[in-house]
Amino acid sequence: MEQGFVKVAAATPKIEVADCKKNVDVILESIREMEQKGAKVMVLPELCVTGYTCSDLFWQGRLLDEAMKSLKKIAEETVQTDALIFVGLPMEVSGKLYNVAAVLNHGRVLGIVPKKYLPNYNEFYEARHFTPGTETVEEIFLFGRAVPFGMNLLFNCEQTPHLTVAAEICEDLWAPEPPSVRHALAGATVIVNLSASDEMVGKDSYRRSLVSGQSARLICGYIYSTAGEGESSQDLVFGGQNLIAENGVMLAEARRFQNQTICTELDVDRLVSERRRMTTYPAQKADGYRRIPFSLQLTETELTRFVDPYPFVPSDKRNREMRCDEILNIQAMGLKKRLEHTRCRSAVIGISGGLDSTLALLVTVRAFDLLGMPREQILSVTMPCFGTTDRTYQNACQLTRCLGATLKEVDIREAVTIHFRDIGQDMETQDVTYENGQARERTQILMDLANRTGGMVIGTGDLSELALGWATYNGDHMSMYGVNASVPKTLVRHLVRYYADTCGEEQLEKILLDILDTPVSPELLPPKDGVISQKTEDLVGPYELHDFFLYYMLRVTYEPRKLYRVAKYAFRGQYDDAVILKWLKTFYRRFFAQQFKRSCLPDGPKVGSVAVSPRGDLRMPSDACARIWLEELDGLGESEDARK
Repeated sequence: MEQGFVKVAAATPKIEVADCKKNVDVILESIREMEQKGAKVMVLPELCVTGYTCSDLFWQGRLLDEAMKSLKKIAEETVQTDALIFVGLPMEVSGKLYNVAAVLNHGRVLGIVPKKYLPNYNEFYEARHFTPGTETVEEIFLFGRAVPFGMNLLFNCEQTPHLTVAAEICEDLWAPEPPSVRHALAGATVIVNLSASDEMVGKDSYRRSLVSGQSARLICGYIYSTAGEGESSQDLVFGGQNLIAENGVMLAEARRFQNQTICTELDVDRLVSERRRMTTYPAQKADGYRRIPFSLQLTETELTRFVDPYPFVPSDKRNREMRCDEILNIQAMGLKKRLEHTRCRSAVIGISGGLDSTLALLVTVRAFDLLGMPREQILSVTMPCFGTTDRTYQNACQLTRCLGATLKEVDIREAVTIHFRDIGQDMETQDVTYENGQARERTQILMDLANRTGGMVIGTGDLSELALGWATYNGDHMSMYGVNASVPKTLVRHLVRYYADTCGEEQLEKILLDILDTPVSPELLPPKDGVISQKTEDLVGPYELHDFFLYYMLRVTYEPRKLYRVAKYAFRGQYDDAVILKWLKTFYRRFFAQQFKRSCLPDGPKVGSVAVSPRGDLRMPSDACARIWLEELDGLGESEDARK
């Protein structure tokens, strides 16, 4: 449970209707199975001690007595079980019968949560037997001690403060005002649902949407355990579609009709962070709630949940293509509005033959087409200098011609040489001045050409470069509208690939595919034997790692140690731990040190949930110090080796 990861599980035991003794045995088997998987929160179905389909047998005192004996046995048999356990049964309280969830921890019944909304329609007639629960919490005596009874119960883990669990039962979720809404607003980060939902054609997708949507709306983890095979099939069939969701993402799902146990991890620290940053999420108000502490051993949870190493790129091809088309439209519509507003007659782009400038040109072409403006008014400028290779030069020229834009070549070698002479820069000293002098010369040319043609300079820099500060201040860092400003490098590749796959032009596709095959480089140092000598990822690290770091640091707000842990997990078998740690330290150093460049970025359209615009998503001082973040990483590799 360290770093907020909590292993949770939902199980559907194969019960026998009204056979409590048999049911206790299979319930305990399920608990042992979940225990072996390391689960710390365990959820079993509604009324599973007796069976949900007992109907008028619920009026039989014999059945109710056996249900209570069964609960006592479950408590006695789970004294050594390190978990919070939810099990469903009928219970008589103050002369009335309730459909309840009993909550156990280390052999103690911590609380009893009754169901509020009792269906009395179609095939369900619970109101015939049970009394609706209320929010009011009262004390009942159970097994010789006082136990709180009521809907408004919050179970707080003493070792993991952000793990606060509350329960609702089946129909409660389907009602217009689910109790889980109040529970979450009172501070519950995990909602469990003990259910017995029957199967009908299409009901599985509706159920899945309901659970996923509730977890998203409440920014919570949602564990749904439902009845399956074993219930009476007199009129209904139960499929055991157990579900575990987190903030709108389905983490685990059981196959229907197989009585499976599902297990995964919830990140409760992340849930709290999401709530904290969302200003429309109300402050906790737990008036009328009883907080009940429970204890769990604080251990490192083994991760099994999927952690996407490419969080900006959908893994599914269909979803990826839809995402690419959507992003291209967002970029193009943003540029279209800016061109309309400024009444620009042209757009000026520095075209290098690399991925970023290629994407910027493709977006500009789409914007011009939307405006009905001729593509000839797009001025695509290639500016060869000391590091330009023939491959990138030819691709830049051919791409421009293929798209119907106007190509202009400005060789800057002489201008840069004169400039270096004027400032006393030795041509043989290939330092930062040598590199940045070329970048600023190019930007000056683009700006002046924009003035001459009544146009604007379209920025080419992407989100990953801006996060690392991999841009020349007042060079490629500057433009009049940055269409790629919130597109990460890992996604740039897929956008260009999508354009190649869907353009329907063989020549254009061929050019784009060769650009995709070209190493990422600023081409500011002379090539070796005509081949690019300066590869960006050799200098700053793999962009796929940096994009992962950026997402989980900025969007998910993971602290460095946790970020390192999930990066190792996501990229296991792909990068060594030492490599990941090295580039993570580089990421933090550069991200903090280069904020001054992001503080004066030009406008550009936001396309995703991560952006670094100083006017929107990232309000960060340029003088912020990275010390406390880097200190958490210092010695991390060595300390892990020592533990091993």
